[in-house]
Amino acid sequence: MQSTDLGNKESGKIWHRKPSPATRDGIIVNIIHNTSDYHPKVLRFLNVAFDGTGDCLIAGDHQGNIYVFDLYGNRFNLVQRTAQACTALAFNLRRKSEFLVALADYSIKCFDTVTKELVSWMRGHESSVFSISVHASGKYAITTSSDTAQLWDLDTFQRKRKLNIRQSVGIQKVFFLPLSNTILSCFKDNSIFAWECDTLFCKYQLPAPPESSSILYKVFAVTRDGRILAAGGKSNHLHLWCLEARQLFRIIQMPTKVRAIRHLEFLPDSFDAGSNQVLGVLSQDGIMRFINIQTCKLLFEIGSLDQGISSSVISPHGRYIASIMENGSLNVYSVQALTQEINKPPLPLVKVIEDLPKKKLSSSDLKMKVTSGRVQQPAKPRGSKIQTRILKQDLTGDFESKKNELPDGLNKKRLQILLKGYGEYPTKYRMFIWRSLLQLPENHTAFSSLIDKGTHVTFLNLQKKYPIKSRKLLRVLQRTLSALAHWSVIFSDTPYLPLLAFPFVKLFQNNQLICFEVIATLIINWCQHWFEYFPNPPINILSMIENVLAFHDKELLRHFIDHDITSQFFFHHRNNLDINVVIRQVYHLMETTPTDIHPDSMLNVFVALTKGQYPVFNQYPKFIVDYQTQERERIRNDELDYLRERQTVEDMQAEVDQQRVEDEAWCQKQELLRKAEETRREMLLQEEEKIIQQRQRLAAVKRELQVKEMHLQDAARRRFLKLQQDQQEMELRRLDDEIGRKVYMRDREIAATARDLEMRQLELESQKRLYEKNLTENQAAVAKEMRADADAYRRKVDLEEHMFHKLIEAGETQSQKTQKVIKENLAKAEQACLNTDWQIQSLHKQKCDDLQRNKCYQEVAKLLRENRRKEIEILNAMVEQEAKKWKEAEGKEFCLRSAKKASALSDASRKWFLKQEINAAVEHAENPCHKEEPRFQNEQEDASCLPRTSHLNDSSEMHPSTQISLNRRAVEWDTMEQNLIQKVRNLRQRLTAQARHRCQTPHLLAA
Repeated sequence: MQSTDLGNKESGKIWHRKPSPATRDGIIVNIIHNTSDYHPKVLRFLNVAFDGTGDCLIAGDHQGNIYVFDLYGNRFNLVQRTAQACTALAFNLRRKSEFLVALADYSIKCFDTVTKELVSWMRGHESSVFSISVHASGKYAITTSSDTAQLWDLDTFQRKRKLNIRQSVGIQKVFFLPLSNTILSCFKDNSIFAWECDTLFCKYQLPAPPESSSILYKVFAVTRDGRILAAGGKSNHLHLWCLEARQLFRIIQMPTKVRAIRHLEFLPDSFDAGSNQVLGVLSQDGIMRFINIQTCKLLFEIGSLDQGISSSVISPHGRYIASIMENGSLNVYSVQALTQEINKPPLPLVKVIEDLPKKKLSSSDLKMKVTSGRVQQPAKPRGSKIQTRILKQDLTGDFESKKNELPDGLNKKRLQILLKGYGEYPTKYRMFIWRSLLQLPENHTAFSSLIDKGTHVTFLNLQKKYPIKSRKLLRVLQRTLSALAHWSVIFSDTPYLPLLAFPFVKLFQNNQLICFEVIATLIINWCQHWFEYFPNPPINILSMIENVLAFHDKELLRHFIDHDITSQFFFHHRNNLDINVVIRQVYHLMETTPTDIHPDSMLNVFVALTKGQYPVFNQYPKFIVDYQTQERERIRNDELDYLRERQTVEDMQAEVDQQRVEDEAWCQKQELLRKAEETRREMLLQEEEKIIQQRQRLAAVKRELQVKEMHLQDAARRRFLKLQQDQQEMELRRLDDEIGRKVYMRDREIAATARDLEMRQLELESQKRLYEKNLTENQAAVAKEMRADADAYRRKVDLEEHMFHKLIEAGETQSQKTQKVIKENLAKAEQACLNTDWQIQSLHKQKCDDLQRNKCYQEVAKLLRENRRKEIEILNAMVEQEAKKWKEAEGKEFCLRSAKKASALSDASRKWFLKQEINAAVEHAENPCHKEEPRFQNEQEDASCLPRTSHLNDSSEMHPSTQISLNRRAVEWDTMEQNLIQKVRNLRQRLTAQARHRCQTPHLLAA
């Protein structure tokens, strides 16, 4: 026994030397699969299946590796790695290279063994699939699990039908019957139904088995002709059902050591026409026993207790048995080796004795080897020819004539008795007996010379007149007829010769020499006088038949005569007859026919073919045959000329037809090109439509993204505006605090000024009273004034530094705000086209509001100017009234007034500069993109106007008194305070309007 380890190889040889399976076990090869990893392990085979030819099998292991083993080509190949265990296999599909595999995930896949690609993937089961049955045509397949069975169309790999059952009744097996459209379904309650494959109509149901031998069926097997169903289970009984009669016709009891049956499989035989007689029974002990279901005898068995079998599959032609062993390996058995002892030819039925060489036969010289119950051939001594004789009851009597003696120890008379007794010779020895009876010479040289002449011209076109499906059979028939025509010319003109020779050609197609000699012997002996009246029918033979018919059945002959049916009439419509009846009737006619009309009186005795060269067959009118041959040769030559001319015409016609076909093909090609162009144009239009639709969808998606982005920007803008509004509110609160502080400082300054005025009034009064103490008081006052001025100067310096730092911070803050505003304006600019109308309306409304505010401002300014004029008149009156009093002190205080005036002018200039910078920062915050040149021009203009104002003031203050100077300073402070308050109010109004505008903008964008 050879053993092959697949290892990690994907292909290789199954065996490395020619297998010679022993008769004892019949194992051709044992296949194992061990991994060569760090920890080697055995990969167990789970399922195996043969293909339709029976020379290839497919096997899968528990890791999903599927191998194909070609037993004819001695090769194996790894065709698929499914990565999961396979539960069932099928390899007999319509497409020979495809197979079905059921996997552990309840799915069924179809793979190709050549391309190693997935063909289809079928799903639908909810439990493990344990059986796959394929229809004989390979078009349908049934997959069975415990809860359902499904019918699949293997052309489309779509599910056609599904068998649903109750949960209480499980499925044992559903499968196709061989060579039919019937589906057999077997359930766990022992019910068996037969269904029509196309309509799924229930054809019949098998009756329940008798209660005395009732068993729960687990396994089933059907013969190749679909007539017998074998069923078994947890018992040593086998039930055999006749599906035609639909009844249980036999119960077979296995040996007592068989307690349960795990698998059943019929062993096919090439000569049993599908009615298989040998059944393989796999029992619980791992031994598969093969029994004859007719004789109930055990023929042979495979497996043992040490090497048990898990499952087995038999090839369709019955040559191999593939078994998966319990250790996971795969054994391939040879059926021929297992049945070698059974199929031995039986010993001869005739008891024979030996003749001593060169001695007269006597009773004392007869030796016979006899064994108990069997007859054996006698031993033959070396160096001498043994002549056998049939042992008679009376050994002293004379032997029959040598004419009954045949080669190879056979006797013609005994063979005739045997033929009459059984009606036929044994199948195994039939060819041998007839070769001996016909005494064929087997002239190989003469037959080779006839074959070397080639095919006779008469039979060149034999396939046209006699179409035969088998090319081998047609070739053998053509060679045999050609050899007969070369042997004798008459056979080239015999039209019925192919019909006469075909049965013998079919029987002896593997030995053409025997076939030729059998036909030649038949023609020489059984076709005597057939060709004497050629080409007319054999009138002498037909007249002999009429004589025999007139003797045995005159009424039938009279009936034929009345209807003008002569012996030359041939019925082409032949009915089926029982040949045994015909032979018995012929024997009866031969025994009862008188001698004067008996065919033996006209026919010669049997003459065998001569050895070396075949005899010349000239039993025909040679001149007629020669004349016909000459005429046939002339006709053949004329026919050849005609054929040449016709061939020329046909060639010309073929050229014309070819040109027409080419023209039509060109037109069709142009039409196809036009249609293809139109199709491509339509496809392009469809593609363009698809692209347009895709672009529209992309534009819609882009719009949605833009809207989302705008919403996000609006949300960010709103958050920024809210933050900016909070900052502006904080700035307003800070400005309010600043205004309050300034008002408080103004009140303090006014109070201080009033106190100064009072002090100065007291000083003037004291100067009037105490002139002499003026200098001391003036010095004290100057010192006090200097301290006050110093304090005021410090406060002014602090205020100026605070305002300067505030300016710097405002510049930095405004620069950041400016960047943010610029980014915001850039985003707003993209939406300017959407809110232009709203902005125009808003601007129109703002202009109306500005005109109304300007009108109010003008009225307020008019009132302020009127008040200022009245105040000036009052002040002028006061100045005129007080001018006389201050006239005296004017000269002394001139220098003091000049110094204070210069200080006041410098203070005013600084305050004016800081106010201008603050105003510029506020305007820049409002209009960040506004040009800066006009502001500098306004500053220059204001700066140019400032000295004139100071000159006017100087000129006006050169004449009035000190009291007027103080009042003007107070008036200037009040005016500056009112202007500052008015600017703050305007700033608040503008910020509020901007906030409202920014809050309304997102709503407009959303609309």
